[in-house]
Amino acid sequence: MAKRIDVKDLNVYYSKFLAVEDISINIEPKSVTAFIGPSGCGKSTFLRTLNRMHEVIPGGRVEGEVLLDGDDLYGPGVDPVTVRSQIGMVFQRPNPFPTMSIKDNVLAGVKLNGKKISRSDADSLVEKSLRGANLWNEVKDRLDKPGSGLSGGQQQRLCIARTIAVKPDVILMDEPCSALDPISTLAIEDLINELKSEFTVVIVTHNMQQAARVSDRTAFFNIAGTGKPGKLIEYNETAAIFSNPEQKATEDYVSGRFG
Repeated sequence: MAKRIDVKDLNVYYSKFLAVEDISINIEPKSVTAFIGPSGCGKSTFLRTLNRMHEVIPGGRVEGEVLLDGDDLYGPGVDPVTVRSQIGMVFQRPNPFPTMSIKDNVLAGVKLNGKKISRSDADSLVEKSLRGANLWNEVKDRLDKPGSGLSGGQQQRLCIARTIAVKPDVILMDEPCSALDPISTLAIEDLINELKSEFTVVIVTHNMQQAARVSDRTAFFNIAGTGKPGKLIEYNETAAIFSNPEQKATEDYVSGRFG
């Protein structure tokens, strides 16, 4: 089930360095939310706090609340591994496990979570997940071949299939197309549009046209200068951000005057 995320007064640190300051944002279920803004403004850092990937980095910690349908993901006794199974992550560079077959790549997250699964259930989950990632027809005759033998765009869809297989509530994507050619990018964008019928999707992108094409709502982040924390400047319906932003900094960024 797609779920909503409510972030309240979030500060994100690397040791003593405040990387992202005072973020409050509500992310709607079954929608695509895009994070845009110049490099180094904290978009990816903030994205990683939403499934507790940020704290994998030494010194990484947060203050504030991240709620998934009202449950505090940073509450006492909450297992980060459980959080990451509820909120999946697709990274910038496709990262299938190179020695694993396509099929085993899809099942990797499920097995990592210690779930026992029968062969027939595994087969149907692999097919459903690959269909969900629009990859089934391209790979159904070579499921036992290594995932590393696929093209970059196919590898990224394989990673999305791996994420879907765990049945998360939310899918986070950190610049999922930046390493891909235009044709593969289009395939991923089409897929993002389909995924929102089942999942809450959050995407970080440097490509403003992409944000305009795929997202329902857009959050613009900015930074006052090197060494200063990233901040959320404006958050609204995507059409409003691109055609009628409230803040001058947003207008300057989306019109290409900086960044």
